[in-house]
Amino acid sequence: MKITVTTHDDNLIVLDVSEDLELINFKALCEVETGIPSQETGLTHNGQLLVDDFSTMKNLGVREGDVIIIQRVASSATAMDHSFSSPSNNMLPQFDFSRIQVPGSSNSNNPGTNRQHQMQDAEYVRNLFLSSPEQLALLKQNNPRLADALSSNKIEEFSKVMAEQMEERKKREDQRIRMMKAHPFDSEAQKLIAEEIRQKNIEANMEAAMEYNPEMFGTVVMLYINCKVDGYPVKAFIDSGAQTTIMSSACAERCNIMRLVDSRWAGLAKGVGVQKIIGRIHMVQVAIENDFLTTSFSVLEDQPMDMLLGLDMLKRHQCCIDLEHNVLKIGTTGTETPFLPENELPDCGRLTTSSDHDGSKNEEKELKKAIDESKRMNQSSGGSSNSSQSFKETDITELINLGFSREQVIQELKRFNGNKNEAMASLFAKILKF
Repeated sequence: MKITVTTHDDNLIVLDVSEDLELINFKALCEVETGIPSQETGLTHNGQLLVDDFSTMKNLGVREGDVIIIQRVASSATAMDHSFSSPSNNMLPQFDFSRIQVPGSSNSNNPGTNRQHQMQDAEYVRNLFLSSPEQLALLKQNNPRLADALSSNKIEEFSKVMAEQMEERKKREDQRIRMMKAHPFDSEAQKLIAEEIRQKNIEANMEAAMEYNPEMFGTVVMLYINCKVDGYPVKAFIDSGAQTTIMSSACAERCNIMRLVDSRWAGLAKGVGVQKIIGRIHMVQVAIENDFLTTSFSVLEDQPMDMLLGLDMLKRHQCCIDLEHNVLKIGTTGTETPFLPENELPDCGRLTTSSDHDGSKNEEKELKKAIDESKRMNQSSGGSSNSSQSFKETDITELINLGFSREQVIQELKRFNGNKNEAMASLFAKILKF
C-alpha cells in the first residue's frame, strides 16, 4: 500500500510499504528518506501519535493513501535519556542512523569505533531491504547506485555508498537552511531555489512516468536472429540504422572466410565511433531458416558483434521487422524467423551484463598504458624542458590551456619547428584518433 509521509518543512514522500511492516522498520525507512534519526522521530496518524514500535501498520490503523506526519520530538541525548528512564526500556533498541560517520571525517573521535557502528548499521539496513521484496524493488528504481551496492554482497561497499548518500543529504539540508536564512534577492540563494525547483520538477516527471507508463523503466531486448554463414552458426544483429552489413574479423576467422577478404576496400567505418575496416568480402551465402541468401560483408578489426545485418541486405531482400509478432520477415521468399529471447543473446547484446564493468577495466588498462608511455617519453626526452627555450612561452601556454600536457606541446612544436597552428592540429588529430 502507498503511504504519503510529510515532514515539518512540507516535503512530501510517497512510500510503498506492506501492511505487515512493523512501525520500527517504517521509522528506519523514513530515516533513510528524510535524514531525521528514528530516535528523534514522532509519527502522527489521524491526530494520534504512533508509539507501539512492534505493531504492524495494519494494526495501527494505517490504510492505503493515508498521510503520516513526521515531527522531530527530541534531540539525540534527550532520546537516549528517555530510553533509559522510560517504562518500555526492556524493548529492543531502535536503529540509529546518527552514528554513521563518513570515513576520514573530522567529526569522528574514535575512527575504529565509528567504523564498527557504521558497518553494523549498514548490515541492519541491508537485511531490512533483503527481507522486504517490495522495498527492494522500490530501491532499485529510486536509488540504483545503492541497489547495485546491495546486490554486490559486499557489506563494505554498501556501507560506503550509504554513508556517502547520508552525507550528501546532510549537505543538501544544510544548504537548504542557509538558503532559507539568506536574503531573498541574494544571487546564490536564487540559484539554489532554481535548482531545487528543477529537481522537484524532475521528481514529479519521474513519478508521473512510473504511474502512467511503467513499461518505460524496463529494458529492451536487442533484435538478434540465428543464421549460418558458409555453414557456421552465427547470431546476427538486425540493425536498420547501419548502412552496410558488417562482420568482425574474429567471426570471419571462425567461418573460414578471411581468405576472401579484399584489402583494397580497407578504410575507416565512421558512426558512433571510428573502427578500422580490414577489407570487404564481396559475396557470401547466408542461411536463414530454409532460405539461402547472398550478401557482402565489410570486415572490421575490433567489432564486438559477430555479424550485423545492415540496411543494404534488408532492402535487397525486402525484409520487414515485425515487432507485433516478434519476427523478421524476408519479403523475397516469405520466410519468417523469430528474434532471439534475452537468455540466448550473446554477451555483447545483453543490457544487464558485466560488459560495462569489463569496458571500464579496458579503459583503465588503456589509460594506464598511455600514462606509462608518457612516462617513457618523458624519460627518453630528458632535456625537453631545455629545448622549450627555443619556443615562445605564450605559444606553449596557449596550447597547454587547451588541455594538453607541457611535454606533448613541446614535442609537437619540435616536430613542426615551432609552428603553433600545425602543432595544435596534430595534437587534436591524435585525440580524435585515440
